[in-house]
Amino acid sequence: MMRSLSVAALAGMVALTSVGCGSDDQAAPAGADRLGGTVTVFAAASLTETFTELGKQFEAAHPGTKVVYSFGASSALAEQINQGAPADVFASAAPKNMRQVTDKGEVTGAPATFVRNRLEIAVPKGNPGRITGLADFGKTESKIALCAEQVPCGAAAKTVFEAAGVTPRPDTRESDVKAVLTKVALGEVDAALVYRTDVRAAGDRVDGIDFAEAAQAINDYPIAPLAHAPNSAAAVAFVDFVKSEQARKVFAEAGFDTP
Repeated sequence: MMRSLSVAALAGMVALTSVGCGSDDQAAPAGADRLGGTVTVFAAASLTETFTELGKQFEAAHPGTKVVYSFGASSALAEQINQGAPADVFASAAPKNMRQVTDKGEVTGAPATFVRNRLEIAVPKGNPGRITGLADFGKTESKIALCAEQVPCGAAAKTVFEAAGVTPRPDTRESDVKAVLTKVALGEVDAALVYRTDVRAAGDRVDGIDFAEAAQAINDYPIAPLAHAPNSAAAVAFVDFVKSEQARKVFAEAGFDTP
């Protein structure tokens, strides 16, 4: 009788131990991903396509997160951040605009360059204006669109024109590179200077023309989590993801150079 009780007691102990082990197996391991909530990313307009794709991949890798973007001119985004706009991450198309934010103490850690980009001449499909190079940007008969000089694509354009000895005669200056590209795609101008990644993203709507002076104005793109990020853990995770090998493949396919 005593033996039967001992066996029963032992069985009960084993059962309890098994239940405990089962609970441990189901519990999340230490350091497991517990990211959640919205990640608000302020990013240069030229990152629209790549960051949209990376946002989907990040959300898939971190269930419970949602990436929300504000795309625009880096100079305008930097100003918004300095004025207190709530954001978690800033990705700029030029170090100058990142410095606008770091100088105000709005960045956590040192910004990292994650891609580089260069300019390309964009013309409407078929090149109806018969544009051949930068010299055409100085001709009055050519209808030209450029970025405003205070935004990265405009500053880069100024550098390449100086290198080529060309004085451009733009008919319009736009607030960001996507606005310039739209002018080309709609046939409203004969040519524009945009990033080569934007030419590729436009597909069969525009044609691209390379020019040697583009090497004189290669843009470094820095990224950093922001000091007052509402979702600081997800901000750091997103920046790390943008610097990952998985992200580098997306950037390379889009035409970016990676450091």
